[in-house]
Amino acid sequence: MNTKANPLPASVAVASGQGADISDWRPEDERFWESTGKKIAYRNLWISVPALLCGFAVWGMWGIITVQMLNLGFPFTQAELFTLTAISGISGATMRIPASFLVRLAGGRNTIFLTTAMLLAPAIGTGVALQHPEWPLWVFQLLALWSGVGGGNFASSMSNISTFFPKRLQGTALGLNAGLGNFGVTTMQIVIPLVMTLPLLGAFGGESMTLVKDSGWIFGKIAAGTPTWIQNAGFAWVLSLVPLSILAWFGMNNLKTVSPEAGHPVGAFAKVTYLYTLAFVPAIFILWLYLPAPTGLGLLNMWVAIPLDIILALLMMKLAAFGSMKENVSKQFAIFRNKHTWSLTALYIVTFGSFIGFSMVLPLAITVIFGFQHVADAAGVMTHTLKNPNAPSALTYAWIGPFVGAAVRPVGGWISDKVGGSIVTQIISAVMVFASGAVGYVMMQAYGSATPEQYFPAFLGLFIALFVASGIGNGSTFRTIGVIFDRQQAGPVLGWTSAVAAYGAFIAPVVIGAQIKAGTPQLAMYGFAIFYAVCLVLNWWFYLRAGAEIKNP
Repeated sequence: MNTKANPLPASVAVASGQGADISDWRPEDERFWESTGKKIAYRNLWISVPALLCGFAVWGMWGIITVQMLNLGFPFTQAELFTLTAISGISGATMRIPASFLVRLAGGRNTIFLTTAMLLAPAIGTGVALQHPEWPLWVFQLLALWSGVGGGNFASSMSNISTFFPKRLQGTALGLNAGLGNFGVTTMQIVIPLVMTLPLLGAFGGESMTLVKDSGWIFGKIAAGTPTWIQNAGFAWVLSLVPLSILAWFGMNNLKTVSPEAGHPVGAFAKVTYLYTLAFVPAIFILWLYLPAPTGLGLLNMWVAIPLDIILALLMMKLAAFGSMKENVSKQFAIFRNKHTWSLTALYIVTFGSFIGFSMVLPLAITVIFGFQHVADAAGVMTHTLKNPNAPSALTYAWIGPFVGAAVRPVGGWISDKVGGSIVTQIISAVMVFASGAVGYVMMQAYGSATPEQYFPAFLGLFIALFVASGIGNGSTFRTIGVIFDRQQAGPVLGWTSAVAAYGAFIAPVVIGAQIKAGTPQLAMYGFAIFYAVCLVLNWWFYLRAGAEIKNP
């Protein structure tokens, strides 16, 4: 197609920023892109990034909150605290399923504004609840469930940004949005320990509590007996969510070429709220069947609960959609007839699933494995209850891995734009096979030692390698999706693959927590290594072997 002979239409006036709704959008047209599209696309990207960052922060904050609840002596067991990170994980993953379709149904600007503003509810609610350690566990579990809105935002954000950029820049743009957005995990792991050390909101923020165990932040340990404002873990995000919501409303755009039937903002908000509410139903039902008493019935195995949750969420969307929404949902379901949707879903689990899962579980895993001496009692039975005086603080080190993983994510997209996404995915998968097996061995040694801290440098270094590989692989998978799928399907595929991969935030805390409880934490990491090896073969078969249907490269 000759892109230089076409004059720019009058509708470009709309695209130049005179309205929220853009009716003419042709990013593959070089003249349009350079004169009009580029400026608008990057403006939407730079607003999207901090909004997504806060989504990740609110979603992932329970990984840090549970550690501090343990340090403050909240009346819950380690197993009960692991359920909080698992609940927020499964909720965020389930919310991504409808979020994959929101931009098509409601418009990018409408969706990002509302889903960012929605985060105020779990942020404020968590701040209030954490001032009451006497409240029952189900209150904290409900707030962890509600925090899943932040996890869902990733799917809508990525789907939205993918529509603004030409294919040749998909890896870079999506890598920037996801990579910088993923700094929400690191930001949360740095900010929350910091704001808990001071009365952030003065008299309005409530009273402090006293640490009964040593805690920490990025500069080292905080001794037991120190006053702590744990409620600031929730309240802190209100200070950024309010201005970001306003910025999204006044600075972002709806692309009418992508969401022609978004309608009035009020109607668009109703669609978003309706579909998000539908997503909570299967999540709550599955958690009730999965979680042990007294919270649930304890009937389901995790590997049954996850696919059942996904199926129920899809069925809810399919059956409950109506009017034009029903037609749009049906169109988006076409992605499930493409085999590459399923192969790339598995590959994205390797990258993002690992990133978010390890981010969620690492703080509590450090606390449990290295915070205690593992010694045999008089009967020769290994015990794990004696406090380790030389333990590294989880809040001092847990942020490093997610920070590095998020930092290299745009690099992965940029490299993949140059050499091809699948070759990059192949290399990082091999690295993850090795690193996962090695960290499992180190965990085994530490969990059987009276001085586990001697194994901590190797443990942390190997986990950083896992985060680096998963971060680079995120960018490479984005690039592959942008190459294989057309513009209409790339967004929903990005959303769908990210939704399934987000179950890593549920799987990792459950699997690692269960194996730690069983005294065999290494088995969890060995299992992950086997999965990475299978996906390495899958990636080669579909995209790199000589007879592959789609060579990439």
